[in-house]
Amino acid sequence: MSVTWDGGAPVIVDQRLLPGEVVHRRLTDAAETIEAIRTLAVRGAPAIGIAGAYGLVAALDAAGLASSSGDTLRALVGDLADRIAAARPTAVNLAHDVGRVREAALAAADRGPAAVREAALTEALAIHAADRASCAAIAHHGRMALAGRRRILTHCNTGRLATGGDGTALAVVYALHAAGELDEVLACEARPLLQGGRLTAWELVMAGVPSRVIVDGAAGAAMAAGLVEAVIVGADRIAANGDTANKIGTYALAVLARHHGIPFWVAAPWSTVDPATPDGAAIVVEERDPAEVFGYRDVRWSPAGAGAWNPAFDVTPAELITGIVTDRGTLVAPYGPGIARHARGAEDA
Repeated sequence: MSVTWDGGAPVIVDQRLLPGEVVHRRLTDAAETIEAIRTLAVRGAPAIGIAGAYGLVAALDAAGLASSSGDTLRALVGDLADRIAAARPTAVNLAHDVGRVREAALAAADRGPAAVREAALTEALAIHAADRASCAAIAHHGRMALAGRRRILTHCNTGRLATGGDGTALAVVYALHAAGELDEVLACEARPLLQGGRLTAWELVMAGVPSRVIVDGAAGAAMAAGLVEAVIVGADRIAANGDTANKIGTYALAVLARHHGIPFWVAAPWSTVDPATPDGAAIVVEERDPAEVFGYRDVRWSPAGAGAWNPAFDVTPAELITGIVTDRGTLVAPYGPGIARHARGAEDA
């Protein structure tokens, strides 16, 4: 499990060190939580939301609440929540989940520090439990959607390292494998930090799922060779019209899949859907340190003086997406009405 709450602090698996080392880190304050999220020690839209939620609780503990009054508590909660929520801009889960913990804590501010801390932790635990249930629902709906497709291509990492449960797109893969309905998974290496080649490959090996790693540039050749019957990817933000931001390279996969007549699916929890973002043009795409393009860890393969552009995400237009698998069911085009209907349902609940 990528994130746990243990002994008064969130504990993460440091994903920067996988697959060579499995190292657990405690995040004891806001600075450590922000650093872990920004450097991809913890990553995956649901996982960073959970880490941020727990991190706000740890940050409140580190700040020392015992002598604080209502207004002081409200100011402290707001400041810490703003700092943590801003650690990464593209994935909507982080701001959403930290915002839930913030609101729970603020509602308890007049009852004193102990009530604030209890309310914050209760909400963070609920967020984590909900994501576990969400992963299970996505696995069920996704298995139905991909029925008969035995050769799957996936991108980046969307499994147990990226969520609070079995994953999103990889949860569907695990469900297909458990049912005996899967022949092979092709995992793209995926930038930044080779998250598919390191993390997805590690997960699949640990789970005994038949798989091979391919470089991102081999996806088209794999499709042309008949090695891919469906593509399923995760998402970091889904706009109101169905445009989807996901790890860089996803857009190219969608274009290739359309050319080859291969269904292209997105799998994500409802918390990744953002009805307040009208379309993909409104999604802020994070750009990362160019050094990530020049090499990995201590190995550099680009010459000194070379320039680089390093967007972490791209946006896939809704018209290239076959369907969106969520924990609330499967959406098909046109996505706008379905997203709006589900959003209204959530407000009425």
